[in-house]
Amino acid sequence: MSAGVQLDIEAIMKRLPHRYPFLLVDRVLECHPHKSIRALKNVTFNEPFFPGHFPGRAVMPGVMVIEALAQTAGILSFLTLDKFPDENTRFYFVGIDKARFRRPVVPGDQLSLEATVERVLRGIWRFSARALVAGQEVVSADIMLSPGSVG
Repeated sequence: MSAGVQLDIEAIMKRLPHRYPFLLVDRVLECHPHKSIRALKNVTFNEPFFPGHFPGRAVMPGVMVIEALAQTAGILSFLTLDKFPDENTRFYFVGIDKARFRRPVVPGDQLSLEATVERVLRGIWRFSARALVAGQEVVSADIMLSPGSVG
């Protein structure tokens, strides 16, 4: 079995339109177009949301973990189609089902982000996604993305 496609941060920024402070994927460890992806997000105390969430007990907002999973699925989508985002083309986060949050994510954690293509139907891509810390699942969800144009 091959290791699949690997991407560093420079290559990720070519495959996603997101930028700091909203780019939430640091590295793609392996991607098998049409199938699955595994990526990393290093969670640091310097994240812009930690001072307010929560003072005295920094916890990564669950919606930010979900967004990191959606970005990971977006990378898989762009790689599968062999396309790059531009000023007019994006994948939009259009739905989420079965989201479960099992434990807080805190500074110092390294999120392993996984997404698997479940189906593509009428332009809607459905993924089974999960985030793990040290091999333990912290978040899982079914995520839906749809390609679209701006303007």
